Formats: sequence, structure tokens, C-alpha cells
Amino acid sequence: MSRSTIVRSAVLAATTALTAAVLAVPAHAEAHHRVFSGSLPAVTPRAETPVLHDDDEGGNADADDPAIWRNAASPGRSLVVATAKEGGLRVYDLDARLVQSIAAPPADGEDDAPGRFNNVDLVHGLRLSSGKADLAVTSDRGHDRLRFYRIDRDRTGGPLTDVTDPAAPPVFSRDQAEVNDQRTAYGLATWTNPATGKSYALVSRRERTSIALLELLPTAGGEVTYRKIRTLDLPSSFRLPNGASWSPCGEPGELPQVEGMVVDPENGTLYAGQEDVGIWRVRADLTGTPKLIDKVREYGVPGSYDEATEECAPGADPGFGGTKVSADVEGLTLLTESDGDGYLLASSQGDNTFAAYDRELEDANEYEGGFRVAAANGTLDGSEECDGAAVLNAPLGSQYPNGLLVVQDGHDTPGDGDRPSTDFKFVDLRTVMDALDD
Repeated sequence: MSRSTIVRSAVLAATTALTAAVLAVPAHAEAHHRVFSGSLPAVTPRAETPVLHDDDEGGNADADDPAIWRNAASPGRSLVVATAKEGGLRVYDLDARLVQSIAAPPADGEDDAPGRFNNVDLVHGLRLSSGKADLAVTSDRGHDRLRFYRIDRDRTGGPLTDVTDPAAPPVFSRDQAEVNDQRTAYGLATWTNPATGKSYALVSRRERTSIALLELLPTAGGEVTYRKIRTLDLPSSFRLPNGASWSPCGEPGELPQVEGMVVDPENGTLYAGQEDVGIWRVRADLTGTPKLIDKVREYGVPGSYDEATEECAPGADPGFGGTKVSADVEGLTLLTESDGDGYLLASSQGDNTFAAYDRELEDANEYEGGFRVAAANGTLDGSEECDGAAVLNAPLGSQYPNGLLVVQDGHDTPGDGDRPSTDFKFVDLRTVMDALDD
């Protein structure tokens, strides 16, 4: 999840003089024609997972990011693996019922941060010493490490088994003191290079603009570790069309971070959501020049951070932002189609909508439409402030013969009094496709 709601809603300011002129994107000509959630079609969820509570009584469990694992032998027995931050991992069946709960690792020491699972993705067919396996990979923000779980639907005791090498190193931190500062592993996407067969994780860093490329390495003992190949730093400051330099507002010392990421396996393209800036496109091997394919509406809005109120006070909007997504932009996921078409879906957290972009690079990832996940006849609420999302365009038994979209709901309704309440919504993919075809 991004920073606090207060900081997230005040996404806004110019505080540094650094520039990234070659990467800055001109203002959209139609910037004054704002698209808001009321003008977009609505889809409704078919099911929702049990609510999680981010408090001591609820085990500090906070729904964040899902991944959909398809059981090729029996698609109706497929699974959704999802992060719950300090609550660890949750595994659900296609009826949104809990199948397995895995605790995050405890703190290393009394004054150290506990495990905190932020994002999750899948690797298919990784060759372990015991044979090929599908893995769930998660970023453990608390320990600045990746964790790996082998998926076996018929395993007694639950389908996920921890196969993390205990010697797996921190992703970004040099020592435990840096780990405790929590500028650690945050967003996550996986990628298998078809030319080499090697599998990778791309991991972003909390409160920084860095993305690391990690090669996944099976060990002789059947576990998995990784080594860092290279790191890319996205800009933290931008030259606006009027010549001014702008950076998003945040707490002192914070840079505009990336969380939502996904790789298109057909062309090895990484899409990365810099929450308060927009959506970037770059080669998954982190070579070449990143391109900003869309900007949040708040891009270029000046502001200043007030330490007393912990809020950003926005100035006048100069009109340099985009028109399709509002900060934070999160929950990137790829809807593929057999003919090579499809969509990049992005959660527009600031206005509770989802934006769809053309998957084809030749069309410059053109915006294709959007939708909302709304309440279903008073029985299920919709999705608000969505962090993570996952889509799979493949038959999943009788429940979802047209595929499935899973989205996080940052405010479950009716919830449980004043307790923080989150969960995941399951949406029939056919309804999403129909909404985008309208």
C-alpha cells in the first residue's frame, strides 16, 4: 500500500531543483477535459474474501496485492494468492474462501522490524532440484528480502510451501539498521526471459525511485535465492512545459516511489507505476530509456508539506497532468489475448477507477477506456482505494469460464465499526471486457 491516505491525497508539490528533461512528457492537449469515475461503466464483484483487520486483534493483516494461479489439470481448483502485509499471505479458492494462511516471518531482534509481505507475483516452471515448480514470490518489506513458496494444490496442510533460501540477501539494505529504516523491497513483478529461460524478479524500493533486477537462483537443496543484476533509478524531479522544476510532495526525505509493476512476457516490457507521477514503460532487463506513457492528473501541481498537520497543501493546477488516472496509480496487471491484443490495467486509486491501455507498443499504449468496481445489489460493496490487482484471461472452471479479475478493496463496507477493514473482490472478466467494449 502507498503512504498514508493524507499524504496520498496530497500528491502534489515542487520542492527540489533536479530535472529529468529527456524523460519529461508534454502536457496532454486535452488536459482540461477531466475524466471522473461517474462517467465510467461499472462492473460488480461476484464474491469477496473474508475481511482483514489491520489492528492487533486482527494480527495487523492488511489486504494489498493478489496473484491468480491457474491449476492446468483442474482449472476450477485454481487459487488466488494474496498479501496481507504483517498478516503474511492468504490463499483463497475461486469461491473466495480461505484455503491457507501463512504468517510473515518474525522480527530478527527485539528492536527490528517484523516481516511484512507487500506484493506477490508468480513464476511458472522454475527448475528446482526436485523438479519444475510454480512459485509464489513475495516482497518482504519488513526484512528487505524476497520469499518463495512452492505451489502444490494437493499438498496436505496447504498448497504453499516455503522454499526460501535462509541465506537470501537483503535486496537494497547494507545492514540491519538500513532494513529497520524500511526503505526496502516494495513493489514486485516477475519475468522469465524466453530467449534464455532465466527467471527474474523486478523489485522497487519504498520511498525511493529505484527498481532492481534480480535473477532467481535455485539451490542444490531445493530452495531459491537471487542475485542483483542491475538497478534503474527513475526521475524524482521533472521539467514542466513552463520551464519550472517539479517534484511530487511527500514527507521530508521521501522520493516518489514505485509499487504497481507488471511485465508483458511477449515483448519483455516492464510497466511501472510511479505512484504520484504516472506509468512508465521500459525494457524488463532495465536497459534503455524509460518512457512515461501517462501521467496522473496531479502531475505538475505545486504544493508544500506542513509537518504540523502532516498534509500537503496544493497550489493552483497548471494543467500539465494527465486525464485518465489520479494519484496514486497502482495495481498494474496485464490482460492478454491470444491474438496478441489485450490491455494494461491500472488502478487509479485517487478516484476509485481502473484505466485500460492498449497492450500493443505500436499503438503507443493508447488509452482504451476504464471502469469502476461498484456495489452488487447491496450484497457486496465495490472497490475503493485499490492497491493491487490481478487478471487472468483463461477459463477457470464453472465459476469463471471467461477468466477472472481480482482487486483489493481498501475500505470494505460495512466493515466492523472503526476497525480498518480490507479484502479482495472477485470479478467475472467477461463483465470487464464488456465494459471496455462499450
